[in-house]
Amino acid sequence: MEFYTSQILISNCGSCNTSDSKKLSKVFKQQLRQHKLENEVEVLNISCVGLCELAPVVIIYPEGTVYTRVTTKDIKEVIEEHIMKERVLERLVYKGEGYNGRVKSLMDLEIFKKQNRIALKNCGIIDPENIDEYIALDGYKALAKVLFKMTKEEVVKVVKESGLRGRGGGGFSTGLKWGLTAEQDNDEKYVICNADEGDPGAFMDRSALEGDPHAVLEAMAIAGYAMGATKGFIYVRAEYPLAVERLEIAINQAKEYGLIGKNIFGTDFEFDIEIRLGAGAFVCGEETALMQSIEGKRGMPVTKPPFPSVSGLWGKPTCINNVETLMNICPIILNGAEWFRGIGTEKSPGTKVFALGGKIRNAGLVEIPMGMPLNEVIFDVGGGIPNGKAFKAVQTGGPSGGCIPSTHINTPIEYDTLIALGSMMGSGGMIVLDEDNCMVDVARFFLDFTKDESCGKCTSCRIGTKRLLETLEKITSGNGEKSDVKKLEKLSKQVKLTSLCGLGQTAPNPILSTMRYFMDEYEAHVEDKKCPAKVCKPLFKFQILEDKCKTCGMCVRNCNVGAISGKVGELHVIDSEKCIKCGFCVEVCPFDAIITI
Repeated sequence: MEFYTSQILISNCGSCNTSDSKKLSKVFKQQLRQHKLENEVEVLNISCVGLCELAPVVIIYPEGTVYTRVTTKDIKEVIEEHIMKERVLERLVYKGEGYNGRVKSLMDLEIFKKQNRIALKNCGIIDPENIDEYIALDGYKALAKVLFKMTKEEVVKVVKESGLRGRGGGGFSTGLKWGLTAEQDNDEKYVICNADEGDPGAFMDRSALEGDPHAVLEAMAIAGYAMGATKGFIYVRAEYPLAVERLEIAINQAKEYGLIGKNIFGTDFEFDIEIRLGAGAFVCGEETALMQSIEGKRGMPVTKPPFPSVSGLWGKPTCINNVETLMNICPIILNGAEWFRGIGTEKSPGTKVFALGGKIRNAGLVEIPMGMPLNEVIFDVGGGIPNGKAFKAVQTGGPSGGCIPSTHINTPIEYDTLIALGSMMGSGGMIVLDEDNCMVDVARFFLDFTKDESCGKCTSCRIGTKRLLETLEKITSGNGEKSDVKKLEKLSKQVKLTSLCGLGQTAPNPILSTMRYFMDEYEAHVEDKKCPAKVCKPLFKFQILEDKCKTCGMCVRNCNVGAISGKVGELHVIDSEKCIKCGFCVEVCPFDAIITI
């Protein structure tokens, strides 16, 4: 066994890979070999640590120094200064509140103080490609406990009593779903992990699979034992190659250790797991469409009942849970239902993982206890709105959710409270919007997405989402009429009531929630032909202020379409017909002389 004096941990996930994280590990190892330090310093790839805005993140132990936005050009200096001379590189060190360059654990950073990591407890801490590191942190201990100390009924009872609700959408009771499947008398049953994460701005499941794949495998095996299933499928998006790669490694390791397959832990229990790749259809996040896809059919929803617990995959009883739901199972088994109920709220126990994005300083992955007010998530955990802008709204639940305005900033995050406000928990996307966002355009963006993702099976969704989008485009282009607003509301309600599956039933939520809280913006677009946020291009134009313009010619030289005229020393003028409203002239003007009207 090799013993190292230092460890270099490199965040390597889907987000980090866009920032050259893959190359960092290779260059670090090259530099260590050049300095003959390869036997003293270990380089490990870890998963997302939650600081996505600052990726790639490099952590050096035993000091616990956190470096951010590290590039391959920085590595030689990190080795020679930090590793060899024990000098912290101030220009790269994490600038978070209260951090002095050394920390025992990432969880000691101020940004994590209000978080409570249960589902993500191993992410960013262990090497996800090493089963031994997972086992060292109680991995597969929960599976051993249920096999040797608990009956199937006792497992289902613990999950029921924990109050765990599905983390992938509507928040249905996980224990009840397990119980319904377990009750079915059938020779074959299935467990499915739904990792078909398709919401814009969502990357919770991807990061969890990349960071702790064994937690999902162990939970699926526990579910299989509790329900009498011997086969499991992980349905994951093909666009997540790193997650797929690490799942494949984890499955092979677990089989080699006798933790997946036949005679698990030497018992007569067997459970095998296969990976099935999705082709990127958002509708396959709906459980019946997902099963159709696994069966090799076109992913389209089917009418319920029967529900999957009774007749699911190939007509057999099937239990479907999403990634985050499954990642809560092992902690519940090890610590008990009462422990889990002690976190969060009475109706929404536990924690929730969110992909925090949009107009926020600390964009990234967060896990917070249920019941935390929105303002704490946005301003304490997320660090607030950058550039001195005012908070306007937060969009939760992805295309199926809605926008919650600043007037409800103190709302506790729970399933029922979000639904009451016209939004929903969804899988965990949380997009923060500021004063520069147009709420009508936000609704248009999400309808554009759901219209494309409709499978087309039912008329109300196939045609309804298209008509809703056309009306929104009419309004944002400056051609809207008063009657269009009423048509939007009426059609939205019809689509919700008559669509076959959750995609169509929730598609109008972004419209209805923005109309509920921001009707004044719809009216401004329709009646005044103005976009208050200056986002919808046909509804505003640029103007040069005569008293501020210094006639320097900067805007003229930088206008790529020749829409600005005027010589140096003469007042400049913008031709609205030629102007494409790219806004570059505003950026380059050193005197703030160009405004939107």
